[in-house]
Amino acid sequence: MGSRLLLQGLLEDMIGNQNVYYNPPSNIQMEWPAIKFEPSKIDTLRANNALYKRTICYSVTVVGKLPNDSIVEKLLSLPMCSFDRHYTSDGLIHDVLRLYF
Repeated sequence: MGSRLLLQGLLEDMIGNQNVYYNPPSNIQMEWPAIKFEPSKIDTLRANNALYKRTICYSVTVVGKLPNDSIVEKLLSLPMCSFDRHYTSDGLIHDVLRLYF
């Protein structure tokens, strides 16, 4: 199973529903609260002119009509996860985190 699917399953467990969307298209109707995630960068480590390790950094956004502090706290308990920013758009609260997975 790919790391993206493993991450999706982990995020579904954390939010307690299946409202987890990977790089969702703009025409999809999302239900709240939700998590959307997408890759934001890939860190590579090389040794002896060969790829030694590759780590994907995902941008994980918790979206809802109410503050989702418990979901954000659960995410922040993961190793290699940090808070990036908070904003409100179209009446929805967004908390953006960076997660290396």
